[in-house]
Amino acid sequence: QVQLVESGGGLVQAGGSLRLSCATSGRTFSSYNVGWFRQPPGKEREFVAITGRLGSTRYADSVKGRFTISRDNAKNTVYLQMNSLEPEDTAVYYCAAGSRLFASASSAYDLWGQGTQVTVSS
Repeated sequence: QVQLVESGGGLVQAGGSLRLSCATSGRTFSSYNVGWFRQPPGKEREFVAITGRLGSTRYADSVKGRFTISRDNAKNTVYLQMNSLEPEDTAVYYCAAGSRLFASASSAYDLWGQGTQVTVSS
């Protein structure tokens, strides 16, 4: 059974940084597009960033220039470096993996982690 496990969330002050990790067991990430999504309190889940099988990336406008997604296929891990965090970044962050489309739509992803809480205080 393939599992995605997120880690690295926590409480940080505005302007601070966090690095989230998404690790998989049972299958290699190299054949998957891997995305990060988030769900702010009381809101719908939204796309944050994606890294494709060949290393391409895409970001939501709200995080461009502040967040960086990267992958280490040897470690079966995808990272989300989050800098200059804002209270609006407070959310549960999920990683997801899909093998079909390089897309920001959550429907393109088949595997989901359990989520990690990120809270940014003002």
